[in-house]
Amino acid sequence: MSWLEPTNLLLLACALLYGLMGEWIDAAILLAFVLGISLLDAVQQQRSNHALAELARLSAPRAHVRRDGQDLELSTDQVRLGDLLRLEEGDRVAADAAITEAVGLWLDESLLTGESLPVARTDPGERVLAGSLVSGGRGWATVVAVAEATELGRLGKSLATVKPPLTRLQRQTRQLTTRLSLAALGLCAALAVIQGASSGDWPRALLAALALALAVLPNEIPVVLALFLALGALRLARIGVLARWPAAVESLGSATVLAVDKTGTLTENRMGVQQLLTWPDLEDWQAGTTLEEPLHQLLELAVLASRGDPVDAMEQAIQRLAADQLGDTEHLHPDWPLEREYPLQSNLLVFSRLWRDSDGVLQLAAKGAPEAIADLCHLDADQTTRLLAAADGLASQGLRVLAVACGLDGVPVHGGQSTASSGGLPEDVHGYLFEPVGFVALADPLRSDVPAAIATARGAGVRVVMITGDSPVTARSIADQAGLPPGPVLSGPELDALAPQALAASIREVSVFARVMPQQKLQLVRALQAAGEVVAMTGDGVNDAPALKAADIGVAMGKRGTAVARESADLVLLNDTFSDLVQALELGRRVDANLHRALGYTLAIHLPIAALGLMPLLLPGQALILLPVHIALLHLVIDPACTVVFEALPATPGLMRQPPRPPEAPLFGPDTWRHSLTQGAVVMVAALVLAFWPDTDTESRRSLVFSLLLLAGGGLVWLNGDPHSRITAAGAGIGLGLWLLLMAFPALQRVLQLAPLTPVLVLTLLLTTAAALLVAGLLNRRLT
Repeated sequence: MSWLEPTNLLLLACALLYGLMGEWIDAAILLAFVLGISLLDAVQQQRSNHALAELARLSAPRAHVRRDGQDLELSTDQVRLGDLLRLEEGDRVAADAAITEAVGLWLDESLLTGESLPVARTDPGERVLAGSLVSGGRGWATVVAVAEATELGRLGKSLATVKPPLTRLQRQTRQLTTRLSLAALGLCAALAVIQGASSGDWPRALLAALALALAVLPNEIPVVLALFLALGALRLARIGVLARWPAAVESLGSATVLAVDKTGTLTENRMGVQQLLTWPDLEDWQAGTTLEEPLHQLLELAVLASRGDPVDAMEQAIQRLAADQLGDTEHLHPDWPLEREYPLQSNLLVFSRLWRDSDGVLQLAAKGAPEAIADLCHLDADQTTRLLAAADGLASQGLRVLAVACGLDGVPVHGGQSTASSGGLPEDVHGYLFEPVGFVALADPLRSDVPAAIATARGAGVRVVMITGDSPVTARSIADQAGLPPGPVLSGPELDALAPQALAASIREVSVFARVMPQQKLQLVRALQAAGEVVAMTGDGVNDAPALKAADIGVAMGKRGTAVARESADLVLLNDTFSDLVQALELGRRVDANLHRALGYTLAIHLPIAALGLMPLLLPGQALILLPVHIALLHLVIDPACTVVFEALPATPGLMRQPPRPPEAPLFGPDTWRHSLTQGAVVMVAALVLAFWPDTDTESRRSLVFSLLLLAGGGLVWLNGDPHSRITAAGAGIGLGLWLLLMAFPALQRVLQLAPLTPVLVLTLLLTTAAALLVAGLLNRRLT
């Protein structure tokens, strides 16, 4: 509860002391301040809770369902009985459901059963359980139980219970706050005993010690950190980047490398077939022209080598072209039964499907990387060279190239013998004979904002590394369009062949990685980290999860990303766009810079307050200048100045032209200490001068000192903030407004044990405050 905070407990102790001393008005004022500070804390906590609740809503798992003939994407709590649930590789099953159709569906049910190996679920009517992960294949299932009625609900488990460990900044804050608090309380207790024993006035000694504790305790630091991170995460969500926990915001300021996928992140993921090219005749078709008969077979085989309900953008583009060009021909075969599917393999980037035609004859089609198709067709060296040269000619235009092949003579098997375990069909696609029939070249336009975003990132000292499954020629062409620096392209097979030392040397020079398999991303992350980089890595698939977890900042795709990728990531790009990631980088730097401004201000304003609290304990007989009520009122100025004003400050113009912050940088670096102590020391000297101002009584000196702290507190907001910002002006005006209110109501002065200031003393106060702020500003410039 907020009234149990150290500051409030100290104020309650002071109120109790005043009550025991018979000073009931002072006790009542302190109790009112406890209520005011508690209300302020409650408002700040409500803002944090609102930010966290909004993040929780945005990060809720999503389900793809078909309801009343419409395909919908819903949060899991909106799934209803009878919905048709789509099951795709990487999806987290949103409800208990009964399978209606499935192709090669494998589920990881370890969350429920503890069984580490995936299990096959392909029979109609077979039940799939909420919380399971689709590790392979696809299918549809009818929802039969939701929420608490599911097996997961009955077990009372939740995927949202994962609590990340404390981050570097949180650990540093906790250590600093604990050390300062223990030192302050120890000092206060020792001085209270010394003064009480020497003066015999134990109540006054204890009151002075409590006032010093109020002045010294860094109560604002954890409050500032928590609110900055929570509101920073909410600001990220508003630009389309979801921080799965607020502490992820802190890591953005240290990123030195953005390792990003090409397709859908740098490009629009809006694939369209741009060109078809037959082999070996090299007859071609360009988008926008009529598709002639010689090319019909090529497109027909490309469709047969694609899924019927594709999720992949390339397969969707092939299906669209076929529907447009072959819709009224005999080249589309929706009635052919599928006999077998051969998925992509890490050592053979080919996808093959085996069909049985209307005459009962097996028909086999395959598509994949040109070099993989050349391998599958067992071409000799000369044929392979010519095939790859034709593919490179298309790739050099920035097109993504797929080669297409068909099975020969009704799908014979090498040596006339089958390696089949069932149905007489080979277990491996190499068990068939193939021949190449041509190429499908697809264009995925570069996002228009990518070159500018890459230039911004590079200007901020952050490398951008592109990772793609495309050929090296296509990858280099897209990289040139995007504005990546020239240099070599490292392919997946070359990556595997490099020794760790050679990879560490190459990784500094290479910005483009081609023909990369998802599992190789982990190798890239570790190599970059070994080279001293702080890595933000994007991913969207199941196999990307290890790399996302290993990266300093894992970034998942919100639209095309799988559930397991999102669960493994720190950030989720809700719109899958690279420019949003660069914006997030800038916002993360802004949060970090404003956080250090707020912490520096806190340290600076506490120094003169602490010195004034310490003075009566070090100088026996010296009256208590700042009473607990005054320190409590100053807290009402400090807290909103730190949290509301500094958090809302815009980024400085040169923020994205500075190098990344070193990840090992301390919470209070040398610059922060130097500026804060300089500012605090100048205000402290001015306050001590007024505390000993000649020819004035104690209450007049107290009025001078308290007024100086109000005005200087606002002035320090101005010095540490952006002087051109209205937010800074509003923050600086808090102290001025309180001082004017104090001057306007003599009754308020009497309640606070202050004396009215004569015109001469007002002029003295204003000149002293102006001189202190001027000196602090000049010293800041010299130290910058």
